[in-house]
Amino acid sequence: MTEKKILQGFSRLTPLEKLHIAAGNCAHPETTEELLLSFLHPDPQIREILAGISENTISAYPLPYSVAPNFFINGRMYMVPMVVEESSVVAAASSAARFWAVRGGFHAQVHGMVKNGQLHFLYRGDGGKLQEAMPEVEIYLRKFTAVVTAKMEKRGGGIKTIRLKNRTDILPHYYQLHAEFDTSDAMGANFINSCLEEFASGLDQYLGDTPGFHKSDYEPLMAILSNYSDGCLVEASVHCPLRQLDEIVPGMTGLEFARRFVMAVDIASSDVYRAVTHNKGIMNGVDAVVLATGNDFRAIEAGAHAWAARSGQYRSLSRASLDEHDFHFTLTMPMALGSIGGLTRLHPLAAKSMEILGMPGARELMMIAAATGLANNFAALRSLTTTGIQAGHMRMHLSNILMQLKATPEESAVINEYFADKKVSYQAVADKLAGLRNKQ
Repeated sequence: MTEKKILQGFSRLTPLEKLHIAAGNCAHPETTEELLLSFLHPDPQIREILAGISENTISAYPLPYSVAPNFFINGRMYMVPMVVEESSVVAAASSAARFWAVRGGFHAQVHGMVKNGQLHFLYRGDGGKLQEAMPEVEIYLRKFTAVVTAKMEKRGGGIKTIRLKNRTDILPHYYQLHAEFDTSDAMGANFINSCLEEFASGLDQYLGDTPGFHKSDYEPLMAILSNYSDGCLVEASVHCPLRQLDEIVPGMTGLEFARRFVMAVDIASSDVYRAVTHNKGIMNGVDAVVLATGNDFRAIEAGAHAWAARSGQYRSLSRASLDEHDFHFTLTMPMALGSIGGLTRLHPLAAKSMEILGMPGARELMMIAAATGLANNFAALRSLTTTGIQAGHMRMHLSNILMQLKATPEESAVINEYFADKKVSYQAVADKLAGLRNKQ
């Protein structure tokens, strides 16, 4: 049995010392060190920025940085930066963007920019009396946090509301101060958390200074924002006459395509097994834009899935319908993005993504990300309900298979031509490559 060894003071070591220790876990430490060092950025300033973003950084982990052109959103054309490792995502987004650009494009709007957070605490006093005092408590807390909120208020944001929630149905003596915030173009996580922590101290002081209350009845538990931003919603949609969907695949009318498409969305609204994969396809596009612009894709994912389950059953984030003449396809989801602060300016490529997009504000960025998610959803369902998804997916995956099999450029050219009209699978490509090499 290997003896357990706890590393003491690892975070205080130099990056090279950390890398040396980590490489020691591999079969070939020296070549591992060389590999990890080779992925560090050659510019010392950028290397320092990237190292400062995360703890114990020993290398960089590159992902493809791509762009999807032809996104016509609210009458404006965008080229959308996307960071994603799945080969078909950018191709699908680009294909759908081009398809809808000549059919009126994407229409998007933001329904609210309210974010929220809670001070969770125990209160063993009279909850009803505390509720009655809330108008006075809110005034007190707003004054108590004035230093923290001053800068945000100048930008048009700040604390929107503060209310008391009695949650003794969950735990004995458990209450929340539920607050809503407007953080303008910033994602605002640090601002919200700072306000909430000030609430914890401010409520303690209020209860101690106000006759009829006792601070000993109060026990703060935690103060933290919520990533369920149900007051920060974005909607993206496309629509067109059914006749414009004719021949989307040879021999299929627009009405037949739309009928099959709507049924597929309806299934994702009722069956959880299909809904999860359906929404994953949406997040393929959304996450790629969120990551490219230096926003928190994990927060967006968590909020989106909570929204999908808000009825008590996990359902599709998108919906589709057709009437006598037209096809409609819409995505609505929470999405708290920022266009200033955080990594949007600090990370060189995140800053460049914002520049490529034309320096959008938070609202515009939300609409771009939502349109990209809808584009990926449309492309996936178009394939699923017509030709099937594997043909296109595996054709995109062919280059990855060839890299795994270490095919030469000459071999790759022959195999790409051979599979142009054939079904792609790993084994089929391996067999064809082996046949080529045997002939040689």
